[in-house]
Amino acid sequence: MKIHVVNPNTSTTMTETIGRAAAAVAAPGVEVRTTCPSMGPASIESHYDEALSVPGLLAEIASTQADGHVIACFGDPGLEAARELADGPVVGIAEAAMRTAAFLGRGFSVVTTLDRTCGRAWDLAHRYGVAGFCRGVSACDVPVLEVEAAVDAVVAACRAAVAADRSDVVVLGCAGMTAQRAEIERRVGVPVVDGVQAAVLQVESLVRMGLRTSAVGEFAAPPAKSYSGLLAPFATT
Repeated sequence: MKIHVVNPNTSTTMTETIGRAAAAVAAPGVEVRTTCPSMGPASIESHYDEALSVPGLLAEIASTQADGHVIACFGDPGLEAARELADGPVVGIAEAAMRTAAFLGRGFSVVTTLDRTCGRAWDLAHRYGVAGFCRGVSACDVPVLEVEAAVDAVVAACRAAVAADRSDVVVLGCAGMTAQRAEIERRVGVPVVDGVQAAVLQVESLVRMGLRTSAVGEFAAPPAKSYSGLLAPFATT
């Protein structure tokens, strides 16, 4: 089995961190390949960043042979488009983390990077039908590319969220936090869910069950269409 994990930003350092975490949970015999696009934002911290990350993300999915794919950004950018494009299942880390957290307690808190991204996390909780489990979304106010080295700030934000929200579980709201998961859990004292690892295992289980995205209706392959200008290479056939 081959699982492709794509980091939608262009940071190779962050991609390597994500790759190590993803490979650590995959079953023996499962090959995990982690990539990032050559075009797009250095980090994803706004709606503008997210929108401009999608072409590079889709190019990575289109060019990488795999049984399933993981989108390793907590905004789950391009998820629906990727499901139209890919042959196997595609799972975003926000959806995987939130659904996993709902198994572990009565309510969870999401701790993300910058405060401006909190609204997006709430949007996704409602979209995925888990808003009733989400007791709060808060930020550690550390930029994405600095968060791996800021474990103390992340721990402090998680402790504050658990106390304020009276939650049982923490969801890490950035793929850059993946290497910190075990330490954060140890120091905060509640289950801490990292979406990278949750999504890898979700894709692995779907592939083992022989399941893939439905090709009927909304997620059928996109219709053949030409594109103009910089998007000309994305024409569908």
